[in-house]
Amino acid sequence: MKRREFIHIGMGAAAALAAGDIPALAAGKPGKAGRRPKTLVIGIDGLDPHLTQVWMKQGRLPALQKLVASGGMRRLGTSLPPQSPVAWSDFIAGMGPGGHGIYDFIHRDPQTYMPIFSATETQGGGRTFRLGKYVFPLSGGQVVNMRDGRAFWQVLEDHGVPAVIVRMPSNYPPVPTRQRTFSGMGTPDIKGSYGIFNYYTNAYRELDREAGGGGRVHEVYVIGNRVEASIPGPVNTFLKDAPEARADFRVFIDRDHPVAKIAVQGQEFILKEKEWSGWIRVNFDLIPTQSVSGICRFYLKELRPKFKLYVSPVHIDPARPALPLSTPPSYARELSDQFGSFFTKGLPADTSALENGVLDETEFLEQDEDILRESLELFEYELNRFNEGLFFYYFSNADQRQHMFWRFLDRNHPSYDPDLAERYHDVIADTYVQMDRAVDTALRKADKDTVVMVMSDHGFNPFRRGFNLNSWLLDSGYHRLTDSRKRAETSLFMDTDWSRTQAYGVGLNSLYINEKGREREGTVAPGADKDRLIREIADRLESIVDPATGERPILRAYVSRDVYTGKHLDSAPDIVVGFNQGYRIAWESPLGGFPEEVLTDNREKWSGDHMSSPEVIPGILAMNRPIPAEAPKLKDVTVSILDLYGIGPDEDMTGRSVFHKE
Repeated sequence: MKRREFIHIGMGAAAALAAGDIPALAAGKPGKAGRRPKTLVIGIDGLDPHLTQVWMKQGRLPALQKLVASGGMRRLGTSLPPQSPVAWSDFIAGMGPGGHGIYDFIHRDPQTYMPIFSATETQGGGRTFRLGKYVFPLSGGQVVNMRDGRAFWQVLEDHGVPAVIVRMPSNYPPVPTRQRTFSGMGTPDIKGSYGIFNYYTNAYRELDREAGGGGRVHEVYVIGNRVEASIPGPVNTFLKDAPEARADFRVFIDRDHPVAKIAVQGQEFILKEKEWSGWIRVNFDLIPTQSVSGICRFYLKELRPKFKLYVSPVHIDPARPALPLSTPPSYARELSDQFGSFFTKGLPADTSALENGVLDETEFLEQDEDILRESLELFEYELNRFNEGLFFYYFSNADQRQHMFWRFLDRNHPSYDPDLAERYHDVIADTYVQMDRAVDTALRKADKDTVVMVMSDHGFNPFRRGFNLNSWLLDSGYHRLTDSRKRAETSLFMDTDWSRTQAYGVGLNSLYINEKGREREGTVAPGADKDRLIREIADRLESIVDPATGERPILRAYVSRDVYTGKHLDSAPDIVVGFNQGYRIAWESPLGGFPEEVLTDNREKWSGDHMSSPEVIPGILAMNRPIPAEAPKLKDVTVSILDLYGIGPDEDMTGRSVFHKE
């Protein structure tokens, strides 16, 4: 099974669920707070403290310089591991993974050993009845947010403090609240995936890599200057065998000029070569009385000599959301009325299309600039009506561009290309400048009583070398295959001999012991045997030396029971692998692959990352107030926000206010 198939299977069911209104909450407890300052928090994913300081010194980030001069700046301790879903969950809930239960992008089912998405789960909706070719559910299903712990804006609500939370990662579906919230990272496309683009061409090719999503290539034929094709939509569970719903379209190519007319469901628009469309609404019919609405953009990459048409992942339509996007549900429609269609998928930049060469660097940036423009418009809209309480706004662009353009900053990166570097060397710096302008906008709107915070979940570093954890476990005798000669071909542990396996890796930083009574075919007894094995593997991981560089790929191998506390400790991986600077988990390992080589050069465009030990890659906290705490962490920011309103931490929160010395 390929990774693309796994993504389809893992998330596909979610897209079939009809949206339902979030239940109204019982009334909160108004008026507990004795004072109500305004607090504005700008979350910039991946803003690196080292790069920020370098460019502040060069005078390129004047707004951040002004903010820091009026208060302070600290390196912000990130989560373990420093993956975005984990880090933002730390911030949302004011506690570590042992409390909120999110340890990795990917968890595993110990009964099947299969990877599962950590953030959401589809529940219910199993009973059906059939009528002819149709299959009707007898009860509704739902997508469940798996993060535990109350969000800080729910606590604020209890105390009568209003909050607006826009695009908060790890908040899908948005948790119940009467506060105005719009979901961020983790929000799927219309198919329930992290984002599947479609590419129509008569120069057919396979996709090599899925980086942050996926894609499908459709072979088409140009007949009489006309192309006919369709956009795949959600799985239609109303039909027997649950086929994909589809939206047909046609392309009419001008005989003399590099121009084409595209017709889809009664809409017609003209694109020149190298031109993007605006958002196009497409409806996917399920049964005669029900359809699902999505929005997408077309990019006419080339007409001759080959036909090449890119269609973005189909986002959930905010005007008619098929899955929950906001609280209250009317907020998404309100924004749609204000702005028209806009991106709703959690991480909208199409890194997978760039990784596979479907979009080049310039085309990727054109798309991401439009995403940033939409973000800034919504940011300013909410900023202009921010009169009380708390306003949080999140930007994804710095994170996504550092993932894809780090290779142009780093001459030692295996993917460094001097010619391309000459064109794109400043992309990351320019993105920091754009983020600085957003800070400047905020500072201009903020009065003297408004607390302004800028924070990031982690920093960034190069991803030059990949470490195949499962290959190392296999070579070290901790993992067994039924036929090791097939190791390079296997994935998803298809050829694993679990009766002889002691350990396995799933996800980006997680290692599990094959424990008796927990795993389906566990071999290691819990207690002393398991503890001895964990310590042995952790020690051996930390002693590995990369023969190509002389460096240690793994800075620290964290034993979960030494570093985590909380009610979800039993679901933690047994070891969390903390990589050294320049290293990350290799591409094949997270989903159960066993390439021949343990350590390999990363020659992909996805060249910057943040899977290191937390001490290697802190985030940033800057604000217009002094920060007495010398080593704050993400979960401390949560408690600090509550502290501004005279509210103590919720019962399970483990952070401490940064406004007090440690």
